[in-house]
Amino acid sequence: MLPEGTDITWTSQDGLALYARSYGPEDARLTVLCIHGLTRNHQDFEPMIAALPGHYRYIAVDVRGRGKSAYDPNTDNYQPPVYARDMLALLDTLGIKRAALIGTSMGGLISLLIARAAPGRVAGIVLNDIGPAVEKTGIARIASYAGKVAPVTDWESAAAAVKTLQGAAFPDMTDERWMDFARRTYKELPTRQVVPAYDPGIARSLGKVKPGAITSFLMWRLFGAAKKAPLLIIRGEISDILSAETAERMAKRHPDATLATVPRVGHAPILDEPQAVSALTAFLSRLETAA
Repeated sequence: MLPEGTDITWTSQDGLALYARSYGPEDARLTVLCIHGLTRNHQDFEPMIAALPGHYRYIAVDVRGRGKSAYDPNTDNYQPPVYARDMLALLDTLGIKRAALIGTSMGGLISLLIARAAPGRVAGIVLNDIGPAVEKTGIARIASYAGKVAPVTDWESAAAAVKTLQGAAFPDMTDERWMDFARRTYKELPTRQVVPAYDPGIARSLGKVKPGAITSFLMWRLFGAAKKAPLLIIRGEISDILSAETAERMAKRHPDATLATVPRVGHAPILDEPQAVSALTAFLSRLETAA
């Protein structure tokens, strides 16, 4: 069951009003900062939080331009380094000296940037279906719909639209779960119009991704900078973003890494799957013991 949450608001260095939601006791021994993917928001982590032990403090964020956080008038700021600074500002605002990071897709890249900028503040990292090498087919798929989703008329058509876009990644998902998925990724305006819960301008950052030898070198170097933090890699078995080869290479190159694979799921696991819950529970327990 999802515990009752409380709202958190803070202001970025450039004056943007940002939002997060906190679940669990504020005096928990371990705080877990949950950072979503490109087109998602803090609600992406609700199924995971409901499935994990309730004695931790989970802080699920809305990255700028998503959910209840303000949209940035300068779309050039929709970049992981800016998001990472926003996350550190959140920790500063709350007086949190050290936290575990769970990052899904883009959130994983943000987590690596936080670990490079402030390694002493990172108790451990969970990378959910993301790594230093991203498959071109997956990037192309995301670029095909991010910021370009066709209008929907109501919640039923929103659920149908989500199923059309994500069905290959979740072949076993029920209609009820697709509706839950839609309600986490769309929002209803005062006019009763149902729209995606993000600024379409976020998609412009995808056009700035330039795959190549230099990018690959820099990404693996960024990954290496996080080697002091315990690492859990979670991969969807049929992911088109994180290949099995890359995930295994990550596990081998990191001195303290665990790899868990979620069967019959693509990009990205919702993290309430039994295999994900088992791996996360063991990982967080270990971090709590070390706290």
